[in-house]
Amino acid sequence: MFRDDLRLGVRQVGVALRDPEAFAVAWNEGRNDYQWPVWVSLLATAIVGTTTYGMTMGLLGGAGDIFFKGFICTLAAGLAWAMPLPALYILNSLSGSRLAASSTLLAALVTVSWGGLAMVASIPINWFFTATVPHPTFVLIVNLIVFIGVGVSMVDVFRRVMLRLESQRHFAPVWWLMIVGVIGAELFYFFSLFQFA
Repeated sequence: MFRDDLRLGVRQVGVALRDPEAFAVAWNEGRNDYQWPVWVSLLATAIVGTTTYGMTMGLLGGAGDIFFKGFICTLAAGLAWAMPLPALYILNSLSGSRLAASSTLLAALVTVSWGGLAMVASIPINWFFTATVPHPTFVLIVNLIVFIGVGVSMVDVFRRVMLRLESQRHFAPVWWLMIVGVIGAELFYFFSLFQFA
């Protein structure tokens, strides 16, 4: 039973990552009733992405730094994504949105899951440049470029999903991801994630 639930969750994550708009609309319109394995799998994709990418950020510091940065990257990203989430629903509702809280949460979760996958796809870039030019300033620049690229991609995914969920509205609350970016940058600085030994 658990194995079947897990397979279903992983399969649905594949659908969500291929067509995030249709995935979210199917939930919002009641055509699909995603059970807990789907929600957990979406969250796990984000966690795996941030953890594995964070581990590559510690390559210059040795084994201890690899595991520490994997943990800290996930913690900081999770806090940055979760803290402004209530504001997303409240302020979006105040601006005229009629989306249910579950649909808003699913749009955010699909976006962070997609961002986690983008982090996994960026691992070879970070690994290659860290190994070829192991200078802390250069590694910092590479990581900042990766984070900016992933952030821009997440803004695009979130914007498309929200506009598809409420096609009558002509704007999406992408300000939420801007807040996520600011909080994330502060947490990354606080946890010294961009300090490369």
